[in-house]
Amino acid sequence: MSLASVPSERGAEVGRRIGVGLMYGLWRPRVLGAWKVPASGPVIFAVNHSHNVDGPMVIGVAPRASHFLVKKEAFIGPLGRFMTRVGQIEVDRGTADRTAITRALGVLENGGVLGIFPEGSRGEGDFAALRAGLAYFAVRSGAPIVPVAVLGSSEKRGRLIKALPPLRSRVDVVFGDPFEAGDGSGRRTRKALDEATERIQKHLAAHLENARRLTGR
Repeated sequence: MSLASVPSERGAEVGRRIGVGLMYGLWRPRVLGAWKVPASGPVIFAVNHSHNVDGPMVIGVAPRASHFLVKKEAFIGPLGRFMTRVGQIEVDRGTADRTAITRALGVLENGGVLGIFPEGSRGEGDFAALRAGLAYFAVRSGAPIVPVAVLGSSEKRGRLIKALPPLRSRVDVVFGDPFEAGDGSGRRTRKALDEATERIQKHLAAHLENARRLTGR
C-alpha cells in the first residue's frame, strides 16, 4: 500500500486541534477515562452514535489524533475536502468499499487510531445492533478496541440550531478499558468474526451501562 493512500497523521492532528477549540468553545464536554487510551500503537475507537456531533466530539476530546470512517454522503463540497485533509476516511456503506478498507487498515498498520461507529448509522446509540466491520478490523489488525460512550448529545435540541445540542450544554465522553476482540488464534473465518462480534457487543454494552452509571445519564 502506498503512503499516499493512507490518511495523513499530521492532518488528523490538525483536525484534533480544531476539534478541541470547537467542542470546548460550543459545549461543555466532560471527559472520563481518557487515560485508558494507549499512548501509542494501533487502537480502534468503538463509538456509540446517536447524534451527528458524536464523531467531531470524540475527535476533539480524545488524547490522540483519530481517523474516523465517515459515510460518503457527508463528503460534499468544502466540508468533504476539509474532512479528507484532516485525515477522515470516506466510506460507501452500501458496498464492500475496498478503498476505505485499505485506508483504514493502513492507519492501524502505521500505529494510528481508527474511529468506527459499529452500529453503522445514527440510532439509539445503545450498541444494540453491530455490523461486522468492527470485528473485521480488530481481528485483521490485532489492534485493541477502546469503547467510547458519548452521552447527552441527543437529549435536547438547540434553540438557535435545532440540528445541534444546545450551546454550552454538557456532553459526557467516557473512554473504557482496551480489550482484544479476537480469541488469540488469529483466525479470520466467518465463525471467528461472528464470535468476535458477539464478544465486542458484550464489552460495549457493559461499558455503556457503566458510563451511564458514572455520569448519571
